[in-house]
Amino acid sequence: MSDPTEYVPPRVWVWNKANGGRFAKTNRPVAGATHEKELPVGRHPLQLYSLGTPNGQKVTIMLEELLALGRSGAEYDAWLIDIGEGDQFGSGFVAVNPNSKIPALMDRSGPTPIRVFESGAILLYLAEKFGAFLPTEAAPRAECLSWLFWQMGSAPYLGGGFGHFYAYAPTKIEYAIDRYAMETKRQLDVLDRRLAETQYIAGDAYTIADIAIWPWYGGLAKGWQYGAGEFLSVQDYKHLQRWTEMLLERPAVRRGRIVNRTSGEPANQVRERHDASDFDGKTQDKIAPQG
Repeated sequence: MSDPTEYVPPRVWVWNKANGGRFAKTNRPVAGATHEKELPVGRHPLQLYSLGTPNGQKVTIMLEELLALGRSGAEYDAWLIDIGEGDQFGSGFVAVNPNSKIPALMDRSGPTPIRVFESGAILLYLAEKFGAFLPTEAAPRAECLSWLFWQMGSAPYLGGGFGHFYAYAPTKIEYAIDRYAMETKRQLDVLDRRLAETQYIAGDAYTIADIAIWPWYGGLAKGWQYGAGEFLSVQDYKHLQRWTEMLLERPAVRRGRIVNRTSGEPANQVRERHDASDFDGKTQDKIAPQG
C-alpha cells in the first residue's frame, strides 16, 4: 500500500472490490439487493432485523424498557442480520430498509404492516406508539428530540470517523486519528457538561435521548468501544461516568445490549430473541458450550 501522504485522488473514482479490508462485504457504492432472500417472521407484533452494534442496541433497549413498563404490545422477535456476510443486501431486508443498514423494524400489529428504518426514527415511532419515554409538553419534548438528533448527527464522527481510523483502518493515519479524536473528545465534553446540570440527558426524566446516546457514549465511557478508553481519557468525564453507571443498573438496558450480539463473552450474547426466557436459556454459552 502506498504512503497515504503520497496519495493523489484520480479524476474519477472507481470502486476496487478488493478494498475495504474487513468491511469489504459491508459497504458498496450502489444501493439495492444483491441476492434474493426473504426475511423470517415470528409470532410477535414487532419484527426486528438487527445486529448488536450501538445502533442496534438502541432499539432492543427501548423494546425491553417498554416491556418492563408492561406494554405487552411491544413483544418482539429479534432476528440476526450478519452484515459481515452481506445479509443487509438481501431482497427482504432491502424491502424493509432501502438503505441496507441495521436496525430495521416491521410493525405487524395492524392490518397493514408498517416498516420503520433508521434507529432514531424507530425510537421515535415506538415512543409515540406506546406513549412512553418521550415528553408530551412542548419544551421538554423539544429538549428530548434535540438530544436525540444530536446523537444521530454526532455518532458518525465517533464510529465511522474515530473508531474506523483508530481501530479498523489498515493504515494508521495520524491526521485522521487526530481529527476525529478531537471531535470525539469535544462530544464527550458536551455530554459531560450537560450531565453536570441534569440527571438525565433531556432533564429529570429518562427518555429516548438517553436510550439513543447510551450505547455509543456510555459504551465509550466504559471502555467497550474500539479499545480507546485510555487513549481518550474517558475516566475524566465524571458526570458522563455517573450517568453511564446509572443506566447500566437498569435491567432493561442490560438485557437490550446483549440482543443480536455476536462478540464478547458468550454469556452476554443472545443472538436471536423471541421470548423473555431467552435471556436465561439461550445465551451463547448455553447454546454452544465452550470445549
